Amino acid sequence: MNMSITKIKIGNLSVDYATPLVAEALGMDDDDSKVKSLAETIHRKTEGNPFFILMFLRSLYDEKLLQFNFGVMKWTWDEDEVNSKIVTENVASVLVNKMNRLQEETQRMLMVASCLGATFRLSAVMTVMKHISQVEMRDSMRALMRSVSGTAATMGKSSASVLSSDLSSACTDTDQDGSDSSYASSIEEFEGEGLCEVDNEECRFMHDQIQSAAFELISPEQRDSFRGRIGSILLQTLPPEELEASLFEVVGLLNCASSNVTDEERDELARMNLKAGVKASENAAFDTAKVYFKTGREALGSRGWEGDYHTMLDLCSHGANACFVTGDFDSMNELIDEVLSKDIDTKEKYRVSDIKVKSLLSVGKFDESTNAALGFNRQLGLPTPKKKPASTFTIIREFIRVNRLLKNKTAEDIANLPELDDERYEMGQRMNEHLAVSIYHVEPTMLPLIIFQLVTTSLKHGLNSSSPPGFAALGLLLCGPFNKPHEGREMARAAELILEKPGMRSSATYTKFLTQSFCYHWTSPLQDTIEPLLEGYQRGVEIGDNDRACYCLGGRSYNLFYVGRALDSIQKELEATVQVMTQLKQDESKLQIINLLTTVKKLRGIDVEAGDKILDSMLTTAASTGDVTLSSLVNVMKLEVFVFYQEWKEAIDLVQTAGNVRLFHSSTPTSVRYTFLEALTYVKAAQSASGWKKRQMKKCAHKTLHLIRGWAKNGNVNVVHHLFILEAELAVLDGKNKKAKESFSAAITTSSRNGFLHDRALAHELASAHFRAQGDDYWGNYHIECSKRCYQEWGCNKK
Repeated sequence: MNMSITKIKIGNLSVDYATPLVAEALGMDDDDSKVKSLAETIHRKTEGNPFFILMFLRSLYDEKLLQFNFGVMKWTWDEDEVNSKIVTENVASVLVNKMNRLQEETQRMLMVASCLGATFRLSAVMTVMKHISQVEMRDSMRALMRSVSGTAATMGKSSASVLSSDLSSACTDTDQDGSDSSYASSIEEFEGEGLCEVDNEECRFMHDQIQSAAFELISPEQRDSFRGRIGSILLQTLPPEELEASLFEVVGLLNCASSNVTDEERDELARMNLKAGVKASENAAFDTAKVYFKTGREALGSRGWEGDYHTMLDLCSHGANACFVTGDFDSMNELIDEVLSKDIDTKEKYRVSDIKVKSLLSVGKFDESTNAALGFNRQLGLPTPKKKPASTFTIIREFIRVNRLLKNKTAEDIANLPELDDERYEMGQRMNEHLAVSIYHVEPTMLPLIIFQLVTTSLKHGLNSSSPPGFAALGLLLCGPFNKPHEGREMARAAELILEKPGMRSSATYTKFLTQSFCYHWTSPLQDTIEPLLEGYQRGVEIGDNDRACYCLGGRSYNLFYVGRALDSIQKELEATVQVMTQLKQDESKLQIINLLTTVKKLRGIDVEAGDKILDSMLTTAASTGDVTLSSLVNVMKLEVFVFYQEWKEAIDLVQTAGNVRLFHSSTPTSVRYTFLEALTYVKAAQSASGWKKRQMKKCAHKTLHLIRGWAKNGNVNVVHHLFILEAELAVLDGKNKKAKESFSAAITTSSRNGFLHDRALAHELASAHFRAQGDDYWGNYHIECSKRCYQEWGCNKK
């Protein structure tokens, strides 16, 4: 995300720069008064466009207003005549007049080329020229052009369908006089006139206004039918591979004449738009794809479901997905409802049901998304759990069953399982993949059951694109709740190996999010997740998986904060991320980013009161929607601020009312971070308490500390400095000053070595308070100065 983009705007030439251009073209000095006058006159008309300046000069030469005088060996012109010419002419008229002077065959080729786009293939132009009759060409030309070329043919409009014109009759038309030699002559002419650039087979108009002028050669009332006729010729004559390469151009031409086709041709037009829309979607051009799908549906009209049922179903299903990706939710819902209202097989409703579940997830409607996914799986007749809290007994029982199926399989063994070939189970797997996200927000205790179902289906029936995230999610459970990080890492590795198999590209972003956000940080530095999560975001956007792309971006943003990256750089990136998520209409992910952004600004002393209101509002929203994940995440960020500002009373109040945050953020760096903050808060509460309350707070601290010790023992390098800080504060609580000094020193050294700048600042600050309480002002002052430097470097200005 830390990229700088430089924009270079190339504008028109000023008169000072236009004058040397005119002078050089004429081979004259730019300080010649006549050259200056001519340049100023042309500049006023062309606004300094270099291409048009040269074109005007060429126009003056063509009309013999600019001539080379061999007597004086320089160009000469009559200023009054030139001024009169330029006053009455504009760029468009110059181009039109220029084309009027071309051979009629050249004009016709330019007419065809203008319909093919700014760039075109010569073979396509020549194919059309050979299959379209001279009568059709003349009928399509403007009357002005026909009179200029001496053609007296009368404008006529065929009542026959544009798409069904008989190629054989066109080819044998007695008026057809085109030949390869005449085409070559025309190509030479429009290249020589500077209208087109020819590079072997590929051609391009030298300027968009030249293409527009060539298009103006076509009679306005004939333009749509003419383009449709060209599209029809190309559809019928191009070899399959060339048709595929020119699919968008051909379909665009056919669509121009969609109002003048038969019912049979409408079916063909709809299928061609479907094909173009699918290809556009594969290239992540979803806005373009949406237009093709809509045009296809309009071509079929009200008879679509009865006339060409399968094409209509595909147009609606693919169209709904394109609308979802582009954020057009109203159109998406209309298409989804249209398909779901039909009395068709459940499996044929799968694609729109899948989009419905995804769209509900993207706007944070987790309960509705869960119900939709569970309901679809029940309609498929697949085993589906009831939406209710899962008991510990049920979770352990299902885990044992999965373990038996795994039978000590390695990552390679899992990746070599056969492919899933049951369509029903494949659909169910996809729905379970969505459920794993929505259940996480609604009823977290059910998450293990959904993950076990994903893995069980893969082990029993084979692998599909839902298998990589399924095994990555199993790694999540093993790393976090089951405290088996090395086994969890093996499942994450299995997920990545499955991704290398064909047909798994669609789940690459989600798998990357799961492995980097839930698995690898348990045994590797948290900093190592930053770059892979950015890659996951970029891959997701490329393939249109915007929701999972934003998961990666959100995970990366929080990890940047947890590793102690400078707050000012984080704030800039978060502000850019909010804009991205707004554009992609990822409301739920955006809320989580706003939560972090608000926290960062509060730590920097920016808009503190406004920040408090934002966080309180988010808690209210989360409570009203039942989004326990968001509410707990807001509480984690509030606890961060309380701890760094040493507001221990507010911190303990929050910890005692926040609920089971680790459950709602199981296996994430957030759960690890919260555990540290929670333990520290309990220790500080015990230090200021007495009697039974002190014992209670100390007991809670030891219980939480036990978790962190276990993580460190299993190889979590990201919690070692946390452990030293907590051991130092417990030593302070127990009056073990030597132990406290050693642990503070170890905490500072470890956090410095591992790059946790913010925690080094915190360790120095806590150490300073301890030494000052002991009357040791030297070390107290030393540590507070070190703390201030670290906080300033981090960007926590309010400290």
